[in-house]
Amino acid sequence: MTANASARAIKPELLRTYTEDFNKDRANLIAADAAVSAGVLKAATDYRGVRALPRDFSIELKQGSITNQERSGRCWMFASLNTLRYELMHRWNLEDFEFSETYLFFWDAMEKSNTYLENVLRTLDEATDSRLFEAINESPADDGGWWQMFAALVNKYGLVPKSAYPESENSRNSDDFKQYLNSKLREFAAELRRRSAAGASEDELRALKDEYMGTVYRICAVALGEPPEKFDFFARPKDDDEDKKGEACKCKAEADADGKAESCKCGESCKCEGKSDAKACKCDKDKSDKPKTGKDERPQIREIGITPLEFYKKYVPVDVNDFVTLANAPLKNRPFNQRYRIRFSANVAEAGDMEFVNVPLDVFKKAALDQLTAGHPIWFACDCTQFALRKDGFFDQSVVRVDQLFGTEFTGDKAHGLEYGDSPSNHAMTFTGVNLDEDGKPNRWKVENSWGKDAGKDGYYVMSDAWFDRYVTELIIRKEYLDDATRALLTTEPVELDPWQPLTRRCR
Repeated sequence: MTANASARAIKPELLRTYTEDFNKDRANLIAADAAVSAGVLKAATDYRGVRALPRDFSIELKQGSITNQERSGRCWMFASLNTLRYELMHRWNLEDFEFSETYLFFWDAMEKSNTYLENVLRTLDEATDSRLFEAINESPADDGGWWQMFAALVNKYGLVPKSAYPESENSRNSDDFKQYLNSKLREFAAELRRRSAAGASEDELRALKDEYMGTVYRICAVALGEPPEKFDFFARPKDDDEDKKGEACKCKAEADADGKAESCKCGESCKCEGKSDAKACKCDKDKSDKPKTGKDERPQIREIGITPLEFYKKYVPVDVNDFVTLANAPLKNRPFNQRYRIRFSANVAEAGDMEFVNVPLDVFKKAALDQLTAGHPIWFACDCTQFALRKDGFFDQSVVRVDQLFGTEFTGDKAHGLEYGDSPSNHAMTFTGVNLDEDGKPNRWKVENSWGKDAGKDGYYVMSDAWFDRYVTELIIRKEYLDDATRALLTTEPVELDPWQPLTRRCR
């Protein structure tokens, strides 16, 4: 062994010192017993931290049943649809509702495949081992994404309820489907580059790409089934009259011409708010002497042969283009109060690349509080692996005391986590509540996840405000809840970022 090699090696005498020091400390032995037997997270769980995060919130939104992305990387899609379904449910007074995630999953696979092949055509002069081509070629049509990818899909293809296009085995567990789709796409990329080197024209290459997309469609349709062009939709608005005091009137108004389910609010004497289109208003006292048939007399919402775009425009009361991506990335080379665009980040080729505005933490958090206080959920992205009890539903460094377990402090801040790739955004979820202390400051946040009702507490997580500050990096905010200075940045020219830089990783 050379002198240099000896200097680089772990020395036996140091190993003896390490083991002696380890065994002299009783805390190390107790920690080892706990961690070896129960695993790191259980051994590191601090009951005092758990008790400091109760699951009640001063501001809380009523959401539908919990969703489950299962073994797929569709968190960004689930979080986006959970944000929109809340608005739809409360606009149409529905007890529950779920969009079809598989519908957008099909079109996302198609669009990512097309964009990948287009990016191959854009970089024919790049070597296959160049940093740019490696970034493009890493995951041609993987599951991950951002809100803006979701918005691009909705703008082009609309939305459908889950009943119109339910889950399949390959949407629930997408690895095999995407493995072979990506393999085929890379074969197509190699052939496009070979034809280009042999002198094929751009028109010839693009015609070949169009032919390849026929194969992509066949793979997607076999794996997921073809998406519907039209579908029927049926729903019944919930009956809220039981919440009213005494013998409150229960008016069974039928849906109006637009499909809107109107409900009438009656006082002691039944008056249907002057609604001439309300058919017979039937109060409890009027029906007391009539036999009950068990027939569901709630109003109906019924659509026959509606298209996905028609459904989106008619039933979703928000525009996906009215949302902005705010980031809080305290990096020296990413100044705050600046608009950024990430090259080669689109899924829909003609929709453009992902953009965000980087803002200080106080601006970032105020936008979140304003939107939740106004009664609207928030799509957000974070590193869900750091100081997290994924099964029990906690995000907090005071709950997961790995510092005590291992006897060492974890001192990296948000900038360090982004710059060194230690805590990139890797998961998207939805804020549906926040608790404010006596001074009106947030101390914990309610999180709706998409891992099913058995993860967390009935599918929900609680996040400490300190964890929010450290690990939440992106929020999707309605423009109306931006301050004037941030709103003005939306019209500025964006700074372009390369696809391998921080904040470019897709959420899964």
